[in-house]
Amino acid sequence: MLHDGLTYMHEHTTIDLSRLKNIDDTNLNCFDETVSEYKKLYIKGVRNIVDVTNMDMKRNPEYVQKVAELSGINVVQSTGFYQDKFLPDFVKDATIDELAEFMINEIENGIAETSIKAQIIGEIGTSKDIMTEQEHKVFTAAVIAQKQTDVPITTHTTLGTYGHEQVAFFKKQGANLEKIVIGHVDLTGDIDYILYMLDQGVYVEFDTIGKENYQPDILRAKMLREIEKSGFDDKIFLSMDITRKSNLEHMGGIGYSYLLDKFVPLALENGVSEQFIQKMLRYNPQVFMS
Repeated sequence: MLHDGLTYMHEHTTIDLSRLKNIDDTNLNCFDETVSEYKKLYIKGVRNIVDVTNMDMKRNPEYVQKVAELSGINVVQSTGFYQDKFLPDFVKDATIDELAEFMINEIENGIAETSIKAQIIGEIGTSKDIMTEQEHKVFTAAVIAQKQTDVPITTHTTLGTYGHEQVAFFKKQGANLEKIVIGHVDLTGDIDYILYMLDQGVYVEFDTIGKENYQPDILRAKMLREIEKSGFDDKIFLSMDITRKSNLEHMGGIGYSYLLDKFVPLALENGVSEQFIQKMLRYNPQVFMS
């Protein structure tokens, strides 16, 4: 359950992808600095962060819980498995039913050896332009777990690709589309691509706000304006997907507050309504997570 207030729907409080990326920057383990930034978010009205760090992102649920307690922000934690090259051997060896049971157990009883219960499945991912055999297992298991627990699913699309195919998969599997959000769609830069998914009934995220090396924020703002005009303003979330030390303020990065301090004013200046901003950050997450 979410607290009343603003929600960032796709973040990582701590994450370590350095074993494959081969740079320490991708080991986000800055505890004090993260607490400090989350406290700033709290002052700005943020009350919830959905943390989508799962198996083999080197998740650390107790670390995340401590950050939550010290900052005052309700941090929702997740279960599941990421994208193919980050999957643990367990996924290869396990059956689909075993993967589903793993996720169900973390939702009903607690993540790993803790009593911290997962409240969302994800981020489950597909590779660039493809869903691998292992990813197919994970997605199938996630739908089984969703059907048993009724928790939402949040996905990763590599550079925004394979989103339509993810939606088609969920439809074929009979998943609850009202409880599914397709991630990183802003990276497509293609408004028609995004509108198609919204028309299918899923939620989508503009969750790489501030990552202008991928896509300029002005384009994100213009696409949001078009989505609002098209009447899909109930189905969008905003977030930043911070994963690197260099993203944090103390390293000279944009920091978690960028979304509220910089992007929201930019969106308003470019025709996005205040009402739509409030829906994306305040009301839509409440409906999705309820």
